Amino acid sequence: MKYRKLGRHGPEVSAIGLGCMSMGIAGTYTSSVKSDDDAVALIHRALDLGITLLDTADVYGDSERQVGKAIQGRRNKVVLATKFGFTSGADSATRAIDGSPAYVRKSCEASLERLGVDSIDLYYLHRVDASVPIEETVGAMAELVHEGKVKHLGLSEPSVDSLRRAYKVHPIVAVQSEYSLFTRDPEDALVPALADLGIALVAYSPLGRGFLAGRFAKLEDLTPTDWRRNNPRFQGENFGRNLELADHLKKMAEETGHTPAQLALAWLLSRQDNVVPIPGTSSPRRLEENAAAADIRLSQADLDQIEEISPRGAASGQRYNPAMLGLVNR
Repeated sequence: MKYRKLGRHGPEVSAIGLGCMSMGIAGTYTSSVKSDDDAVALIHRALDLGITLLDTADVYGDSERQVGKAIQGRRNKVVLATKFGFTSGADSATRAIDGSPAYVRKSCEASLERLGVDSIDLYYLHRVDASVPIEETVGAMAELVHEGKVKHLGLSEPSVDSLRRAYKVHPIVAVQSEYSLFTRDPEDALVPALADLGIALVAYSPLGRGFLAGRFAKLEDLTPTDWRRNNPRFQGENFGRNLELADHLKKMAEETGHTPAQLALAWLLSRQDNVVPIPGTSSPRRLEENAAAADIRLSQADLDQIEEISPRGAASGQRYNPAMLGLVNR
């Protein structure tokens, strides 16, 4: 495994982390993790592969508890990241966000208990609360740092303005955003701002929610409760167009001796030294496949071919439904 630093002020982490959302929420994703034992075994395999960045959140069902269980006795091998902010509703259309100082503290205490740890290495605000000045939210998060309950701070899907305002209150080491060959929005304004401030970009959904990894060939491959069925990119004609786009990457992967997931992850790693993808998976085999992408060095010819296959804006459909889109870039 290769390693990268989380921004100017953050810890060193594996170049590829592990997103732990799908293993914690039963039915939300089509998953082979059926029990705590499955989740623990998967995380242990990740640690054995040299993956150190584990990413979870308080709204990921049992994920925090499962991650906490898995890292018992191996805490010093892990950079533990979790998030707070969403307050209610399993349905994204009904979710609310609370960035108030009181909720910051309440959420942190609850996460520490579920994780079974004394401190959280990286604590994210999951989404910016438009009704609370970002300075107040980050100020409360900074108090947790001073108390030793949190080591570093991060934001998820903020606007550049919110990010700069937050950074004036306390150093931010990482911003989490959806970033992949299917979603290149961060390249507009966020990536330059992160470079200016010395902040890492932790890329979630780096495999286009499964499209770029050849995870499925038809909608029926997803369980009836898989939330992606309601995602715009999985609906109507968008689904077929995005599958076709992913098939072009698959053909290139076959020619180069890699998998499409590895090409997609290696492409992300090539963008900037401060990018750290956190693909989620429930499969040990896929986990090993993803981890191996850290060793791939793409040539300029490879990068040009990938750009030709999937230029900016190539994916069909919005990355979220309108309700969730309204919560990003705030």
